[in-house]
Amino acid sequence: MAVVEEEGSPPAAAVAADPASSGSSDNEITVEEASFVHTEPPQDGSAPPVVSSNMEVLHDKVQKQVIKEGHGKKPSKFATCFLHYRAWVQGSLHKFEDTWQEQHPIELVIGKEKKQMSGLGIGVGNMRSGERALLHVGWELGYGKEGSFSFPNVPPMADLLYEVELIGFDDVKEGKARSDMTVEERIEAVDRRKIEGNEYFKEKKFEEAMQQYEMAIAYMGDDFMFQLFGKYRDMALAVKNPCHLNMAACLIKLKRFDEAIAQCSIVLAEDENNVKALFRRGKARAELGQTESAREDFLKAKKHSPEDKEIQRELRSLAEQDKALYQKQKELYKGLFGPRPEPKPKTSNFIVRFWQWFVSLIGYLIELFKPKNE
Repeated sequence: MAVVEEEGSPPAAAVAADPASSGSSDNEITVEEASFVHTEPPQDGSAPPVVSSNMEVLHDKVQKQVIKEGHGKKPSKFATCFLHYRAWVQGSLHKFEDTWQEQHPIELVIGKEKKQMSGLGIGVGNMRSGERALLHVGWELGYGKEGSFSFPNVPPMADLLYEVELIGFDDVKEGKARSDMTVEERIEAVDRRKIEGNEYFKEKKFEEAMQQYEMAIAYMGDDFMFQLFGKYRDMALAVKNPCHLNMAACLIKLKRFDEAIAQCSIVLAEDENNVKALFRRGKARAELGQTESAREDFLKAKKHSPEDKEIQRELRSLAEQDKALYQKQKELYKGLFGPRPEPKPKTSNFIVRFWQWFVSLIGYLIELFKPKNE
């Protein structure tokens, strides 16, 4: 069932709109933990993508080519944007930055970006949530005449290429970066994003839902969580972990099973007995044919939730798969080694055998006592 539940509510009372809800159901979503399930990286990332769409002039030094269309409105000035990007020096195609590889999106406040990212800021300000684009940025709006000889390493007067994906943006806290927000403000932002994600999930817009959950998780990044202790850490995990589980539910729907496993494992690193995380990871592993690992997850989930019918159903399904595989292997081996030879039928009629013996004996005696010819 596709259920999303708010933390603290009993599984039985799960709301059908919230993917993070009840027990182990296939359709439920629960997100936890603070680590990213980044959006699917485009191509292999070693070189800029080849894009055939029209060139859109955003500025005399910034041009854009759309790789994938986004949705909704564009961010306004001072909006806090969350994005992934790869950056290359245009002439040499030297790649000097890749946030997909680091598995953490960056935060950029439109109008308050660093000078060397002003061209990137112009491009992002002209994108929509979920959009992926290739930006062509002149050196004047990049690292300038001097370049950069530390990190990143960019030569002087280098034109740049950015492959960018705008995950989403937040207009509510105008110009307020995550680093300036209190724990309570971050929790509020996470809750808001989670609710929006749940609405998209209800509408089966799984990509859009994931963008909201990923933005929610961004407010509870690993660097921030590392600084929290006691009740503040518990408060943060209570909103963060459900987002990871909801991400996993979306990824399963999109058949991105490896990423779903990673999201569930993040939750289990914090809470090894989390039934929802065990169930969803088991589902993803079963889809990948990792039968034994899936069974381990389901059995552990059943130990903590023995009455859960969804867990029982998945365990029965694995048992049926094992039986079908055994029969298939049996037929295969039979074909390889051929059928066993049929045993010769044994005569069970004693009287027939006796008369055969008796006739043979009479014939032998006649031959034995037959007079010899002179």
